[in-house]
Amino acid sequence: MNVIVITGASSGIGMEFSLQLDDHFSNIDEFWLVARRRDKMEELAKMLKHRTKVFAMDVTKEGQLERLEDALIEKNAVVRMLVNCAGYGLMGPFASGDLEGQLGMIRLNCEALTSVTHRMLPYMRRRSRIIQLASSAAFLPQADFAVYAATKSYVLSFSRALGQELAKKGIYVTSVCPGPVDTPFFDIAERGGTTLNLKKYVMVPADRVVRQAIKDSYYRRSISVCSFPIRSFGLISKFTPHSVILKLMGTLKAMDSVR
Repeated sequence: MNVIVITGASSGIGMEFSLQLDDHFSNIDEFWLVARRRDKMEELAKMLKHRTKVFAMDVTKEGQLERLEDALIEKNAVVRMLVNCAGYGLMGPFASGDLEGQLGMIRLNCEALTSVTHRMLPYMRRRSRIIQLASSAAFLPQADFAVYAATKSYVLSFSRALGQELAKKGIYVTSVCPGPVDTPFFDIAERGGTTLNLKKYVMVPADRVVRQAIKDSYYRRSISVCSFPIRSFGLISKFTPHSVILKLMGTLKAMDSVR
């Protein structure tokens, strides 16, 4: 049995991956949707043409992840694609932020992603693919977004190194690094702070990000960046000292606050 496993499938980019991949593959037997909200995934499953199995679980709990691995063994399944979308971000100063929320970002964005990937790899075969959701925040440190940017930097670095390791096995890894995306992400992220108004001018719809990511995965690209402004930002972050960019971002944020 060939399956696609998608974490964070109950909303946002994870849901969009489910919808678009449903139209791309005829050789997949089942989609396995993973998230905490069963009701949202069951609604999504009704929209998909493929047979769908719903795993309502918290991927930060190792004991719950065992259920997913047990299902792979029981079904003698091959994971043809793993899409890791589970994650969240919190804005605001680190010192005054909720510590549990900050640690939760590390557990979900880094530890859970690593654990899910490690558990799925034994069930992958040549031409299997992994798509990891990072962020343009991975390109450089970001004040008032410190932990989130650090977690996404981890995802990007981990994914690129893993792709190099797995290339000889014919398994390809793509790290998706979008800028601001029009999803419920900011409903959570802005509870403790706000993003630059400038970022909202370059916001793109989730379907565009996912379409580009699927294309880049098909062409075995290690990084997928959607939109010209974010690609430009990535280039600038490579060739400009981060201290200069951080100072500029601080100035822009101060200007936003007085408007």
